[in-house]
Amino acid sequence: MALESTVKNMFMSLTVICLVCSALLGGAYAITKDKIDQAGVDKQNEAIARVVPEFDNVPSEEMFEVELEGKKYTVYPASLSGETVGYAINASATGFSGPVVIMVGITADGRIFNTVPVSHAETPGLGAKISEEGNAFVAQFEGLDPSATVLKVRKDGGDIDAITASTITSRAYTAAVETAWLVFNKIKEM
Repeated sequence: MALESTVKNMFMSLTVICLVCSALLGGAYAITKDKIDQAGVDKQNEAIARVVPEFDNVPSEEMFEVELEGKKYTVYPASLSGETVGYAINASATGFSGPVVIMVGITADGRIFNTVPVSHAETPGLGAKISEEGNAFVAQFEGLDPSATVLKVRKDGGDIDAITASTITSRAYTAAVETAWLVFNKIKEM
């Protein structure tokens, strides 16, 4: 015998379905939360290792924040035998499709050691080229002395060659590098 289709029966059925689905989603979240968090930490540590010279400390355990123009930036100091060899600085700027977050490694003497994109939503085949290995745009920052360089794309009067057809992404990446440089200068003043 089928139940009569009434508003009360439909409401009860939908309520039970919603509760079961909510419980399943909550359970899946609880089961995967630690793994997702660990993957995020691993990604951060990998980015740090790629942007600073060889180190023997654990930069993610010694991180600190620096405030610049009302915004806080996370800094990961890298040291070897107790001497600071560089800083990995997490910086971002707005690209074509949203924030372009990069890790910038600056040596203790103020040169950019390397940069690595951490996250972005740029257009595949255009702005997303910043994530490709061996990208000439990203490579031009390696070993760069920001004190002797205008950190803007050439189109804006700077010294940085932009990615063809991706000027907005190039501007964002370069702006994030410049922000990291300003954070580094603030660290030196401390």
